[in-house]
Amino acid sequence: MPEERPDTRLSKPAVARFGVYEVNLRTGELRKHGNRMRLQEQPFQVLAMLLEKPGELVTREELRQKLWPADTFVDFDHSLNTAINKLRETLGDSSSAPRFIETLPRRGYRFIAAVTAEEPAIAANQNQPSNNQDSNHGGLQASPLATVPETSRQTATQKNEATQNTTVVNTAAGIKRGETIPDAHELPRPHRNVPRFLFLLIQAMYLCFYIPALAGVHLIDDIVNSLFGRGGESAVIIVIVTASLGIALRLYLFSAVAFDFRGIERQFARLFLFLFVLDELWALSPFLLWQRLGIGLVLASVAALVWVPFSQRTLLRMAYAGKTS
Repeated sequence: MPEERPDTRLSKPAVARFGVYEVNLRTGELRKHGNRMRLQEQPFQVLAMLLEKPGELVTREELRQKLWPADTFVDFDHSLNTAINKLRETLGDSSSAPRFIETLPRRGYRFIAAVTAEEPAIAANQNQPSNNQDSNHGGLQASPLATVPETSRQTATQKNEATQNTTVVNTAAGIKRGETIPDAHELPRPHRNVPRFLFLLIQAMYLCFYIPALAGVHLIDDIVNSLFGRGGESAVIIVIVTASLGIALRLYLFSAVAFDFRGIERQFARLFLFLFVLDELWALSPFLLWQRLGIGLVLASVAALVWVPFSQRTLLRMAYAGKTS
């Protein structure tokens, strides 16, 4: 009777790939471009459940039963939202424009990206007789050839060569093994309160521009005429109109970020063109103080203020991109 052997195959794939990411469901590792990324246990378990059923709904109840048993006392909604947010942050995903994880309100989540699954390699000698003497009735037999196809050996060799080349390049660049190489276009990921605080400071700075300008609007006519020879009356009108609109707009942005309104990034994107024109006009405001500051300091201030509209957009992306669950 042939000897029975246990089935060494797994019931689910050991490795799943999507986009530039690779997930090893057996070792609990997430890699991007082959470099390991840090991901806590609960967000990884959520990702694993989604990858087991790509394109299908994974309900919140299924996630609760898997991650938080009935005898666990925890705020389930808050904990699940936190896990989803951390997972999206690691993958660079967003709930408003999802590439990987789609939210189905009050129901659950669905993995929408294409997933490539790989089964673990089965032992090469699994289907070979365990005893050459038995299989050949006592006769001698040469060792069997390797059962791995030639293409598989070539692929493995190419991967090894690519890994070695990558290691050499990373070593030359001063990157340690196991360290994640950031994407060239990926934004930094500080604590989200840091970009929020900087954004609030910018709004306060503009308010400090608008209010004193309106208080001394009667002086603007003489300053502009002395600088350009004419245009003082037009400058006064522009200052009054733009400062009045700017005060209302800055107070809205300040309050939205101060109270952590999660939709502010989309609102800012809609207002960006108007804000850009407004801020570039007020980038010229240091010329009103050129007699006190000097022309050199005025030009430096103008150059810095020209960049501020883009910095506001970047700060909001750092603070709010992919934060809504």
